[in-house]
Amino acid sequence: MDRRLALGVVLLVGAQLAAPLQAQREGVLKQVDLPHAYYWREMYVPQATSGPSSATWSPDGTELIYSMQGTLWRQHIGSDTAMQLTSGPVYDYQPDWSPDGRTVVFARYAHDGIELELLDLASGNVTPLTANHAVNLEPRWSPDGSRIVFVSSIYNGRWHIFIIAVPDVGAQHAAPLRITDDNNSNLPRYYYSKWDHYISPTWSPDGKEIILVSNRGHIHGTGGFWRMEARPGAPLRELRYEETTWKARPDWSPDGTRVIYSSYLGRQWNQLWLMTSEGGDPFPLTYGDFDATAPRWSRDGNRIAYVSNESGNTALWVLEIPGAYKRRVNALERRYRDPVGSLRVTVVDRAGHPLPARISVTTAEGRGYAPDDAWRHADEAFDRSERRFEYPYFHSSGTAAVTVPAGPVHVEVWRGPEYQVFRADAPVPPGGLVTRRIVLERLEDLPARGWWSGDVHVHMNYGGAYRNTPPHLALQARAEDLHVVENLIVNKEQRIPDIAYFRTDADPVSTPTFLLRHAQEFHTSVWGHMGLLGLGSHYLLPEYAGYPNTAAASLALTNATVADLAHAQGAVVGYVHPFDTRLDPADTSASLYYELPVDVALGKVDYLEVMGYSDHLITSEIWYRLLNCGFRLPAAAGTDAFPNFASLRGPPGLVRVFVHSGAKLDHRSWLAALKTGRTFVTNAPLLEFSVAGRAIGEEIRVSNEMQRVPAVVAMRSTVPIDHLEIIGNGTVVATIPLDADRMTAHATVMVPVKGSGWYVLRAYSDRAEMPVLDLYPFASTSPIYVQVEGQPVRSADDARFFVRWIDRIEAATRASTAWNTPAEQAQVLQLLARARAVFTR
Repeated sequence: MDRRLALGVVLLVGAQLAAPLQAQREGVLKQVDLPHAYYWREMYVPQATSGPSSATWSPDGTELIYSMQGTLWRQHIGSDTAMQLTSGPVYDYQPDWSPDGRTVVFARYAHDGIELELLDLASGNVTPLTANHAVNLEPRWSPDGSRIVFVSSIYNGRWHIFIIAVPDVGAQHAAPLRITDDNNSNLPRYYYSKWDHYISPTWSPDGKEIILVSNRGHIHGTGGFWRMEARPGAPLRELRYEETTWKARPDWSPDGTRVIYSSYLGRQWNQLWLMTSEGGDPFPLTYGDFDATAPRWSRDGNRIAYVSNESGNTALWVLEIPGAYKRRVNALERRYRDPVGSLRVTVVDRAGHPLPARISVTTAEGRGYAPDDAWRHADEAFDRSERRFEYPYFHSSGTAAVTVPAGPVHVEVWRGPEYQVFRADAPVPPGGLVTRRIVLERLEDLPARGWWSGDVHVHMNYGGAYRNTPPHLALQARAEDLHVVENLIVNKEQRIPDIAYFRTDADPVSTPTFLLRHAQEFHTSVWGHMGLLGLGSHYLLPEYAGYPNTAAASLALTNATVADLAHAQGAVVGYVHPFDTRLDPADTSASLYYELPVDVALGKVDYLEVMGYSDHLITSEIWYRLLNCGFRLPAAAGTDAFPNFASLRGPPGLVRVFVHSGAKLDHRSWLAALKTGRTFVTNAPLLEFSVAGRAIGEEIRVSNEMQRVPAVVAMRSTVPIDHLEIIGNGTVVATIPLDADRMTAHATVMVPVKGSGWYVLRAYSDRAEMPVLDLYPFASTSPIYVQVEGQPVRSADDARFFVRWIDRIEAATRASTAWNTPAEQAQVLQLLARARAVFTR
């Protein structure tokens, strides 16, 4: 789900409550200058999946070479034995077999870029084809074997099509030639750059033309299919438009008449479709509620190899044409290129009971390894001063067997913030089996005290490599020691992948200590995104608003209206993944529509994701301003997790909200306690906080004469923390000393009372701390409120801040032409006026 606001933002200069933290974590493949990296990185750039991710046929059609777990493998059709072709501290993807059968071109991720390499099949030698430190993808040999077409970010950090001549052995490499034009569309694309992109080229059988995917002239999706001569400056001819969303990957048939590609046209999942090489009306070749992607014709045109996630993990299949007989390509026996051994990891508690957990197994270079049957995942960012690759991991039900290169490997085990992190090195001899029994020590047992952790923002399926299901999502949650998962069903452009799972009661995988609920995120490209938890009747449609060039282009469907519809079903409504950068309402250089202060003022908002896919300190600043205006807004936490992705910023429960709802886990009670603010949010530190004997979410009533009140504070953390502070009415009123290990603290302090207001306890670090896969460790309680002689909580400065904010929204609303009728615009302006009046008072 999109995690960036539809608003113009600038960085504020001047004193702040907490200085913005220096970002040590930087995104993977940062040389690509395109928006919404979490989409193109997973859906377009290849990732190390447990099963196959792409394949290529041998010229004689008897073998396949494919990428699996980040290395290349070779396998005969009909055989269960796969031979590993590449290995080492690299990740190899997207092979394409040369027409003469001697060489494979492929994409190799190493040294913070993806380069094209040539593998000589006879010798096993690998030589570079590119060395431009960019991201180079989707290489395809020309039919005569003299050229390779591919996609690269080398030109201005955007996706363009290039052709490179294949050098003779020992000859100098020619420079690649860009054949697509750089074009600024100036279209209002929400998920994509205003600059057109060009991806997924495939050659015509005579080598004179290519078909590619481009969004030229279109707002939504990665675009349709275009045809052009394989030379610079050649005009493009559009064959067909669909959204495609990164995964079309067309392949031209050997006879030149047809194109096989992957599409979710009118459906929730990608399947294989056929169209003519002139476009026309396509028809589906496969069917099912799963993804079929990366199709490749055999050279005789009688078979298609493709990747399917029907079983959850990815798998390689061969489809016969005609007839549609399917055969799975199983690598039951794997013959490795270099010496390997086996590592068996068993995770238990102190009583010896198996514990699900998140496990990371790496070599000294930081390359990750996982069991053949586990889903491999990797972080979306990393600190280049600490590691060569992003942090890899998998989820285990308690025992995992991993094949690793012979030599030392590092093992790290995490099971949420209530358990100690385990770290150890294990030497694995060639051909040997090493067993490690890991006892995880528990820091706290918060459920025993009525605190239940939950993630209010998870998307079970959202276009990733794997196909998730409630049982597998429950496994992921248990491995993170998470008790409540709110699966926010939401659209990914036209489709809504999890719509079939929506129900108003608990999913059947739920247990007395685990709840999976299927809720909704409402999408809008203008007003901001909302979580709708506990809908009691039905899923709200249309699912989105403010989508240009569609029947949902009008801005009339405001979040206030959606919140009313959700509340009518008994739902709890919150704003999600709010702020990555500071907002200055005085800046008028860009439009501002974000509706949060309007809906808070009008009583439409029940919680705020103080922790989410956002900067927690910056989000807290806006939260504090709202609290200073007298609004009682509880803190929640939602990872915005995409657990069917191979590359993602955190699994479910990366950030979580602990809710004090009683000894028994009950969804109605849990939501009620969330709504009343009996919560704290965290990605590592565990907090305890009371003021004058009152707990989190409660209220203290004091007289004018009382100047100070006692606060009791405690913190325990699995990683070091730099700051533990009590915030009162938006300022630091007490700094709590940490113990020597910086992971514990206990104190009773006196905090000042300066009129009616609120207090929260927060903890944070100045930099990222692994294995917390976030910008930095952070935790905060919801407020404890202070009422002094019935005085209201007021802050003129903060109220003026939101009045300027609403003025900006009004200006954008008046300027917009995205209305079906003038009455729609008038109704929105009335809504804004009502909210402004609240802040003005």
